[in-house]
Amino acid sequence: MKASRSNAEAIERIVELLHKSHSILFITGAGISADSGLPTYRGIGGLYDVKTTEEGLPIEEALSGEVMLERPELTWKYLAQIESACRSATYNRAHEIIALMESHFERVWTLTQNVDGLHHRAGARNIIDIHGDLHHLCCMNCSFWQAVDDYSHLSLPPRCPECHGILRPDVVLFGELLPKEKLHVLYEQLYEGFDVVFSVGTSSLFPYIAQPVLMAAQQGTPTVEINPDTTRVSHLVDVQLPMRAAPALEAIWQKYPEKTA
Repeated sequence: MKASRSNAEAIERIVELLHKSHSILFITGAGISADSGLPTYRGIGGLYDVKTTEEGLPIEEALSGEVMLERPELTWKYLAQIESACRSATYNRAHEIIALMESHFERVWTLTQNVDGLHHRAGARNIIDIHGDLHHLCCMNCSFWQAVDDYSHLSLPPRCPECHGILRPDVVLFGELLPKEKLHVLYEQLYEGFDVVFSVGTSSLFPYIAQPVLMAAQQGTPTVEINPDTTRVSHLVDVQLPMRAAPALEAIWQKYPEKTA
């Protein structure tokens, strides 16, 4: 995607911000993985582009912690559909560039809503996957935990090899609380502060996703949004780049060395 004149100006401003920065926070959502061929969760063609499931339940209810406890086979049916839709995807250039930035800047962290694990696979280390990872399974009865490449070999619902309890993905289902340990890391990093905050490919619907942008804006910290759509934080940011994540970050990263003194 070739940047328009206004986009090119936004990219220049972002590059200037990066050259003044030592620490960066990236906040990422489904839009960053869309360039890997993953469907976003809502909208036309999205994974949740249905009002009800075949069983007549809202998809949020089928994917809730309560239903996982009461009817795990139902929740697993739709978790397996999500995993199947994601199975052939690999990380894209946006994930790669964020991972590269970890080695280039003093401190780079990524707060992601995504459960696809693509930031990890691209080589990023400082990740707060606030909603978990579909590829990490844990037992609902004991302490068993394992990582899997995909669900193709699993019976549904899968059983724990140690206690024969039901396994579940180590993710936050609807109606469940966010993990305290990950929130602790997030607030610890926010307390330390960042030189620039990026919101990439997220509609920022959840308060804890919008909050770092709001905090940065209130503190006078530069903020950038990369998203082809207008979101709940678009009016707050200093630079809004209406492009998809991968071509936007590629354009920024290619321009960055040109400004090096």
